[in-house]
Amino acid sequence: MRNIRLSIFMITVVLICLGLVMVYSSSAIFAYETYGSAAYFLKRQLLYVLIGALLTVIVMSLNLAFIRRFSKVLFFSSIVLLILVYLPNLGREVGGARRWLKIGMLSFQPSELAKWATVLFLADILSKKQNQTTGAIRRFLFPLLSLMGVSALILAQPDLGSAVALAVVGMLMFFISGMPLLYIVSLGLSALPILYFFIFNVPYRRKRIFTFLNPWADIKGNGFQIVQSYLALGLGGLWGVGLGQSRQKLFYLPAAHTDFIFSILGEELGLIGTAGIVILFLLFLWQGIKISLRSTDGFIQLLSFGIVVAIILSACVHIAVVCGAVPTKGLPLPFISYGGSALILNMMAVGLLLNCARQRHFEERKL
Repeated sequence: MRNIRLSIFMITVVLICLGLVMVYSSSAIFAYETYGSAAYFLKRQLLYVLIGALLTVIVMSLNLAFIRRFSKVLFFSSIVLLILVYLPNLGREVGGARRWLKIGMLSFQPSELAKWATVLFLADILSKKQNQTTGAIRRFLFPLLSLMGVSALILAQPDLGSAVALAVVGMLMFFISGMPLLYIVSLGLSALPILYFFIFNVPYRRKRIFTFLNPWADIKGNGFQIVQSYLALGLGGLWGVGLGQSRQKLFYLPAAHTDFIFSILGEELGLIGTAGIVILFLLFLWQGIKISLRSTDGFIQLLSFGIVVAIILSACVHIAVVCGAVPTKGLPLPFISYGGSALILNMMAVGLLLNCARQRHFEERKL
């Protein structure tokens, strides 16, 4: 397991370092024009990396059984934080969405914490129910209601994409823990009318769907962002225009250092650079799944699986959005996009994954 831990650690470090380079490259001009310092976002990202590294070391050094004992406390605390975003003095509204808590100079997204708290909580409670002989409905009812409750609170912010992503990760964990496939398919089908309602009954979401189907119909309006993303990826070609030489970051592509950083990466580093990022995430998936498959402990199996799937799903959605494969959704690219809450908690999640790989409940077999 030592080689697996080392490879996951090195992949994460490489992704974070690439992220620092791309955050500076994609934000320097915007930061200088807005804040008077080209390194404004880079300095903040470096601070987030240092905080994340410190917390990651702490998570890695803690006993996994100790962390598991606090899974319920962490889960219900994250629910409280999701509710607090609606308080006038604590919650911060940006663009019509209340997704941030602001305490003094600090601001963070409780939904990011809720995602990882839910993965930890589900791993704990589902692993305890794996050997129970009671009916599937009784075994899975409480964790299912818990997952639905957290997803509903995130959806109410509103943040449909994050709510759906969490629900997908949760249902995959249910499947791994033994929930019959028929139940999962039934739940998915029953959720489709609800999903349809929340998409087509909300004007801005409905516009995103129509824009996704034909972004060129409104290239100066709703389709502007994705069209600029296409142009960035197209200009990059095979080798890219060169690091720091992007044109689309010159106030053409909105959110260039956050939701569309992969577009700038593709423009500056070309297909070679984007393929390299995809390969790194595939290696992360391969090595992370090894931990889950080799473990003989149900909790470690589910927890490591949930961590890896949540990170890879976020990466897939981000890349799919900037390539126009799915409707626009503001999910950051793990370890690369600018942002404190996501970066710090993703780093801590990797620390928890490495902690799982340190345990002794493993079978030595090659995969």
